[in-house]
Amino acid sequence: MKTLIVGGAGFVGSATSLHLHDAGHEVTIMSRSKPRPGSRLDELPFIAGNYIDDDFSDGRVLEGFDWLVFCAGSDMGNYSEGTTASQADFFEKANIVALPRFFEAAKKAGISRSVYMGSFYSFVAPQVMDRIPYVRSRDISDNAIRALSSPNFNVCSAALPWIVGHTPGVPVQHWHALALLAQGKLAGVPESAPVGGANFMSSHAIAQCMLGGLERGESGKAYMIGDENLSWKEFFELWFEAAGRPRDLSTARGNALVPDYVLSYLEFGGTNYEPSAEDTALLGYDRGTLRQTVKDSFAYYAGLAEPVA
Repeated sequence: MKTLIVGGAGFVGSATSLHLHDAGHEVTIMSRSKPRPGSRLDELPFIAGNYIDDDFSDGRVLEGFDWLVFCAGSDMGNYSEGTTASQADFFEKANIVALPRFFEAAKKAGISRSVYMGSFYSFVAPQVMDRIPYVRSRDISDNAIRALSSPNFNVCSAALPWIVGHTPGVPVQHWHALALLAQGKLAGVPESAPVGGANFMSSHAIAQCMLGGLERGESGKAYMIGDENLSWKEFFELWFEAAGRPRDLSTARGNALVPDYVLSYLEFGGTNYEPSAEDTALLGYDRGTLRQTVKDSFAYYAGLAEPVA
């Protein structure tokens, strides 16, 4: 299958791109910028594109692809990059308008099956949607995209929790920073954990979900996926154990690695949920792998020569 992966050069997208490539798909990456040199992503064809600003309404760029995986979407990390718009206006443009518009273009171009990486926040914390524009935008865009489902356009979404992992050559700043903290190498940053908790899942399991969603996903359905529910304290302590420096960490707001605005999505609490066993089997992803993923990710980041810029 000729499969286009939007955001395929990013953290989760890179794992998905390589997993589908290894499964025999003819993968093409679409992203705002080319992958960093030195990873296996160099083997894959690349198309430059920004779904927010580029107009794909004629569908020509998307023609010739059979399947689509969407690993992009805008969050507060994108908003903080010097934008002058309000949060509500930014996420209106980036998620509520641009995301469904892109999928409409994909449908027009003849793409037959697609899967979209959504967010679990609108499902596990619907009470914050009226006051947090990002969470609201994710909910509205997810519903609008799945409403495009038709006999000729199979589209489903996966509501992602927090993702842990690594793709060689595609380092992620916050997990590298956590590895440094666990080693005692992050000068001036207290050895403490954020308050609350979340569900955590490996990037490899996400990649498995994306392939399963493409092959077997029910059109128009949103799948709640995940692996292990942990407090942030428990999660951070896994990294310290991997570093050989076990700690009983204190917790506080204002953590340098996990900003308070993210914790506010769950009102500084935690969330516990159990993904459907039926959906887990349908999508074909591994569970029970988080702790090994932390060990493997720590080993990768501990081996990097310099902090991620």
